[in-house]
Amino acid sequence: MHVSGSDILFDVIVYVILIFALIVVAYPLINVLSASFSSASGVSAGQVVLLPVRPSLVAYKMVIGYKNIWIGYRNSLCYMVVGTLMALFTNVLAAFPLSRKEFVGRRVLTLILAITMYVHGGLVPTYLVISSLGLLDTFWVMVIPGAASVWHIIMIRTYFQNSIPDELYEASQLDGCSDLKYLLSVLLPLSGPIVAVIALYTAVGIWNSYFNALIYLTKQELYPLQIFLRNILTLGKNINIDEVENIEEVQDMIGLSNLMKYAVIVVASVPVMVIYPFVQRYFVKGVVVGSVKG
Repeated sequence: MHVSGSDILFDVIVYVILIFALIVVAYPLINVLSASFSSASGVSAGQVVLLPVRPSLVAYKMVIGYKNIWIGYRNSLCYMVVGTLMALFTNVLAAFPLSRKEFVGRRVLTLILAITMYVHGGLVPTYLVISSLGLLDTFWVMVIPGAASVWHIIMIRTYFQNSIPDELYEASQLDGCSDLKYLLSVLLPLSGPIVAVIALYTAVGIWNSYFNALIYLTKQELYPLQIFLRNILTLGKNINIDEVENIEEVQDMIGLSNLMKYAVIVVASVPVMVIYPFVQRYFVKGVVVGSVKG
């Protein structure tokens, strides 16, 4: 097969762009990982580029000994697991009837749901609603408000319509299968890609959730990991120099706080990195099929 010069030039341009994108994405990750294994003085001096400077495990020893990190870890894991299961439950149950052609009013309901993607009540009305429901400073304030996502409902609905033949539904009806049994026994087992994608999106979103906790939680025992991470990130800025007599002590405190930031970022990224390989093979198929909103 003859390859023209324009094709070769196009391939070269594509590879250059991809390599540049890889460097832009990979460098910050490598830098953070290397900094977490470096010494405090090396990090403070800005000597870390790609490899650790004077390798040390001091940062991870500090993280392991910091009690609040494990409180945040526990809370974030609980929020992520419960929130993901609840989101799958509500989104799938909402998407199933909207995917059935015989469901009267499905287009109107879909339109009403779509409007909520662009029109929002605002922070104050939302806060007042959550307060009136008694959800402030509770476990459920981090789970229930995000339990339904219109975008995810549309993705799941579209997947059901485009990837699952209607003949399966008709055959199950002839065999006396109820709608609920059809959903649980036939539809969901064939919808692994979209379920995996929605689960990943939801889990990552909950794990990285920061603003809701900042607004709705005041009890430290309910804080997710991201709030404790924020406190650590601001630790160096809150050092009162007037209270410290030795300037070297101030430098050590700032250096250790900077070092701990990188270690916490690495530790906070572990659950997402562990989950992703298990759903990666479903990711492309689920996103491509489920995102077509026809």
